[in-house]
Amino acid sequence: MSTHSEHDAHDHSDHDHHHSHDHEHDHGHHHGAGHSHSHIGHHHHHHGEREDVPFPRKRMLIAAILVAFAIATASLVQVRSGEATVITRFGNPSRVLLHPGLAWRLPVPFESAIPVDLRLRTTTSGLQDVGTRDGLRIIVQAYVAWQVQPDGANVQRFMRAVQNQPDEAARQIRTFVGSALETTASAYDLSSLVNTDASKVLISDFETRLRAQIEKQLLTTYGVRVAQVGIERLTLPAVTLAATVDRMRAERETIAAERTAVGNRQAAEIRSAAERDGRIIQAEAAVKAAEVEAQSRVQSAAIYGKAYAQAPQLYNLLRSLDTLNTIINPGTKLILRTDAAPFRVLVDGPPSLEKTK
Repeated sequence: MSTHSEHDAHDHSDHDHHHSHDHEHDHGHHHGAGHSHSHIGHHHHHHGEREDVPFPRKRMLIAAILVAFAIATASLVQVRSGEATVITRFGNPSRVLLHPGLAWRLPVPFESAIPVDLRLRTTTSGLQDVGTRDGLRIIVQAYVAWQVQPDGANVQRFMRAVQNQPDEAARQIRTFVGSALETTASAYDLSSLVNTDASKVLISDFETRLRAQIEKQLLTTYGVRVAQVGIERLTLPAVTLAATVDRMRAERETIAAERTAVGNRQAAEIRSAAERDGRIIQAEAAVKAAEVEAQSRVQSAAIYGKAYAQAPQLYNLLRSLDTLNTIINPGTKLILRTDAAPFRVLVDGPPSLEKTK
């Protein structure tokens, strides 16, 4: 009991001492209330301006800069070389960018950028069985070099026609070329496309006509420019090949017959000219021979005349011998009197010679 009472008394005295201390502290505080309160309020205000106000403002500024950078990045679009970029606004094309580099647009979802390939492409028609004007069949394969025309209207036309899908455009172009091959081939005979005479082959003309068939339609429908059209392969089916061989054989035979006829005509002309020249030469030779013969006769007569004047009897003897040489040949048999002329001279001899002796 005494212990508890002492403890209570001690606690009470401690409480009174603490109360008294607090009262003095409060009293002292009240004496310097104006000064201390102002100092503490100023201290707290300065600490709040440094801690609570500047840091949120910096964070907001950094966030604003990041948002502005993100918006600017989302608003930039790059146009690559060999491409056009179509800017669509809420899904509808609004403008076309053709020059390589950076350009501005509204961020998604307001505007979107769709690249369109402007590079040159090649599409083949595949093997097509088509008919010629003379009713024969050929198997032909053509190729087309094409590209989207680099201007705004045709780029948008390409997007509307095939939804900016080059493979779909190539498929539809193959259909156009196949139809054009059928139409173009019907304007040519087979001999104009397959021939041993290169000057008669009209493949270049065929390609030009084929290009004219598809060029305008592809541009107006797809916005596609045709750069080149060519025949890649041309073959003949078995039936057409046999008919072609027969035709070529007939052509060769016709050409051979024509050349034979020409050769025969030329040979006849040469023979006729030779015979004519021969007759002319022969006639001229006959005239010259007659002239020579006449001259020789004249000369012979002159010689005979001189011989007769110098030795008449010798002349008669020689003339008699000449006469015998003319009328007698190795098979001639004559029975004549030996004393008759001209054989008399063979027996008697020239009288003049005997008289001389």
